Amino acid sequence: MIPIADKPPQAIAMDLPKLEEPSRRWPKLLLHVITAAMVVAIATSVSRSDIETFLAAVAAQPAFLVVLAALYFALPIADWIIFRRLWRLPVAGFPVLLRKRISNELLLDYSGEAYFYLWARQRASLTNAPFGAIKDVNIQSALAANLVTMLLLLVAYPFLTQLNMGRYASASLWSALLIMAITLGVLLFRRRVYSLTRRELVEILGIHLARLAVTTTLAAVLWHLLAPAAPIGLWLALAALRLLVTRLPLIPQKEVLFASIAVFMLGRNAETSGLVALTSASLLAMHLIVGAALVVGAFWPGREAR
Repeated sequence: MIPIADKPPQAIAMDLPKLEEPSRRWPKLLLHVITAAMVVAIATSVSRSDIETFLAAVAAQPAFLVVLAALYFALPIADWIIFRRLWRLPVAGFPVLLRKRISNELLLDYSGEAYFYLWARQRASLTNAPFGAIKDVNIQSALAANLVTMLLLLVAYPFLTQLNMGRYASASLWSALLIMAITLGVLLFRRRVYSLTRRELVEILGIHLARLAVTTTLAAVLWHLLAPAAPIGLWLALAALRLLVTRLPLIPQKEVLFASIAVFMLGRNAETSGLVALTSASLLAMHLIVGAALVVGAFWPGREAR
């Protein structure tokens, strides 16, 4: 018998437990529960002031909506490209990835992955072992985010020192070191962690890195549209801070948390801190718009990917 550490990724993937033809009642029930929780989370998270702020920003700067939409849909598009390569996921599966994003951001980290897993588990035509692929894609996403966060922190460090971080400066440093340690740990034990092939892992990492480069740039462009006089270094520092906050586990509504931290650190710079809060409110408004469209689409004939 070949030890598991010496097996190639393809052999490990073949050894993963295959899904039996399941009793499909409990996965469907859980899917409905997560969907209902997502709807409740959207309804309770998005306030009337968020919608009004969003509409005012769009009226003042029409390009704001275009950049915001690109920022919002970048993650599900990247996920769709990845699972299209792995499973030949059809376009009709894209709404599921939107639900995954909303669930992760408004409910709890990885609740979206649980939703996606349950959805994929019911579709043997896509894959008969979805857990390994979803796990590896998420590890690669976290690895890419850690690498980009560390790079941005290094580039933006001179500007980060100008923020009002106070006693949180050392905590931020330790958080960055923890991110580096986790990244090195994943690389060190990669043979025991992954189940996909090396080629697939490299492709997935590349897609996630490209997505992070796009979303970081779009966030900076979004802020620059509304405050063109602010220095680019400030946007770099805030982009690094935003990525660092998104790496915090088990915290819903991270955009709101980032906005709160940014407003605190920017202090008297009311215009800039207001723009960060505006971005957060606009992303919540996007959740409401997309969530409402998904609820309506759930009743549309032929909605499910087969």
